[in-house]
Amino acid sequence: MMAVVNRKFYVCRCFFTHNYFVEKFNLHLTYDGTGKLEPTTEQILLDRGASDEDVAGVLLTLRRERERRENLGGKITDRTLQVSQQYVKLHPYLYKIKDEFFSPKFLEIVEYSKSDEANQSKLISMLSKTKCDHVWSLPVFTDKFCDDFVEEITNFEKSICEKGRPNTMNNYGILLNELGFDELFFNEFRRKYISPVVKILYPEWFGLGLDSHKVFTVKYKHGEDLGLAYHYDNAEVTLNVCLGKQFEGGELYFGGMRTEPIDLLHTKPVLHNKSYGILHRGQHLHGAMGIDGTSERHNIIMWMRSSSVRNKLCPMCDDEPQLVVQSGFGDGFTQDGPRFCALT
Repeated sequence: MMAVVNRKFYVCRCFFTHNYFVEKFNLHLTYDGTGKLEPTTEQILLDRGASDEDVAGVLLTLRRERERRENLGGKITDRTLQVSQQYVKLHPYLYKIKDEFFSPKFLEIVEYSKSDEANQSKLISMLSKTKCDHVWSLPVFTDKFCDDFVEEITNFEKSICEKGRPNTMNNYGILLNELGFDELFFNEFRRKYISPVVKILYPEWFGLGLDSHKVFTVKYKHGEDLGLAYHYDNAEVTLNVCLGKQFEGGELYFGGMRTEPIDLLHTKPVLHNKSYGILHRGQHLHGAMGIDGTSERHNIIMWMRSSSVRNKLCPMCDDEPQLVVQSGFGDGFTQDGPRFCALT
């Protein structure tokens, strides 16, 4: 399995041009940073009933998002430093991973996956089936861990620290690396707990190893984000863990892979209960239904990446990745194959 020590990770150049989500029209758009919309993009908006004012508003949104992406590396560094200096942790014990955080069943699954006799059929028999092929449900954390984690991120939301948001689809989530969870928690979680399971379940997406990740929370609440539009993840494999609180609705739903024709009439729901994780291929199209009433729901989303897989083809632009330097794990690309390009 690949080591991550002293390795450099990058984003593909399409990070700055592709996948701009416009919530009002439920669209993912491209934007080249020229200060105007491409004629085809403008026509798509007009076909959706956009007014001239709407089009101007979308352009402003795209320009702001482009600026955010271009300045992301420095902002991440600044926010992480601010958090380390100013934020007072509510539950400091959460920041270093321990077996006691996990469901006994989860630990059993992990230990089996590490064993010499581990095979896919037996492992699958230890997981909970869903209505969707290659989508698995499994207990992950204890209820106490879930409750304390929600208290921690709620406490952080109340702090004066600037918050980085995960992406244009999640307006109220938190980037957990900026909060200090990567080094002693999620790096170990990916390497020692999840990788052995993924290696058996999804060998074609595991490649030579899951060597980077992006982890963030999402929050669904009345008056904020209520659900999540149909999409696929910039990842080889995704783990989505429900932390609670009290909620009704909010089921996940899955369709086909991103390379297949979109068919929203035949998606399949997957129940997602507190402390359970849904494990799926990142390029499996999915969404989250809206929650009901005064419900509130928190999830941890972990996008796991294999550079040996994604170096061959960027899943966001379907081309050979054009590497641009980025902080941290970037989008999981390495120098093992793709060529560099300058960001202009």
